[in-house]
Amino acid sequence: MRDITAGILGTGKYVPERRLTNQDLEQMVDTNDEWIVTRTGIRERRIADPAQATSDLAYEASLKALNAAGITADQLDLIIVATITPDMFFPSTACLLQERLGAKRAAAFDLSAACSGFIYGLSTAANFVKTGTYRHVLVVGAECLSRITDYTDRNTCILFGDGAGAVVVGEVPEGRGFRSFELGADGSGGELLRIRGGGSRIPSSQESVAAKHHFLEMNGRDVFKFAVRVMGSSAEEALSKAGMSKSDIDLLVPHQANVRIIQSAMERLDLPEDKCVVNLDRYGNVSAASIPLALADAVEDGRAKEGDCLLLVGFGGGLTWGATVLIL
Repeated sequence: MRDITAGILGTGKYVPERRLTNQDLEQMVDTNDEWIVTRTGIRERRIADPAQATSDLAYEASLKALNAAGITADQLDLIIVATITPDMFFPSTACLLQERLGAKRAAAFDLSAACSGFIYGLSTAANFVKTGTYRHVLVVGAECLSRITDYTDRNTCILFGDGAGAVVVGEVPEGRGFRSFELGADGSGGELLRIRGGGSRIPSSQESVAAKHHFLEMNGRDVFKFAVRVMGSSAEEALSKAGMSKSDIDLLVPHQANVRIIQSAMERLDLPEDKCVVNLDRYGNVSAASIPLALADAVEDGRAKEGDCLLLVGFGGGLTWGATVLIL
């Protein structure tokens, strides 16, 4: 069997039109623009229209990724949607997306690893392509986090937004493609970032709704500590697996959760600001959509070019983390 190198053939993104600014939030909860920007770096976030669901956002981003890759939906073999806000428990958002795209040949499933989900999805797709099982895999990170955000909780409602990013993974020429993956999880920290209600542990009920168990809960202080540690360590491990060093990085594409976490990763990797993608000021934290949105922005702006060495790294609920070294 010949060696197959898996890489990214095309990227795409979609964000809703509505902007929720810090000034808007000042009218909703006890907060202010200076406090939010100083602690998070976020100035606004996008909010989906009431008629839009996660699959709708995923669809728009997917069309752009397919166009950029130069393939049609009927050439897809597999669709993976990373999300914590599926349209419904089942069928999967990936199946809903498959039908709307007309990707009749594609298998489809959702992947749940919170903000690390897109990296987990890339790893899964890359392995399917490398083994020759599939030629073209669509990987989407898509979220409607506004649907699980408590807008009376000033500690969380300032952070999250909606959006989607997508890539097509397939065979690329030698010298390009994924060089390494580093995935990890620590379930002992699961209670630090979660939604308690709606599953088999706490089924939906009048009591669970009244107790706000269907909204996202986060221990911000402990999640911050975890993120600062794991962003740097997983990035370094991915570089080591790829046989590369910090100086080889052309662009860091991190999960967009908090500007201070991103800055700590840049310091650990000895990277200047111009070698890091930061767009959380415009989109906030979009969980599994965060990294593909940042990647699509970088490609669109010309900051990420063919042949560049990219380091993608993220962390999320679970707790989970993931990083990959990619030659674009």
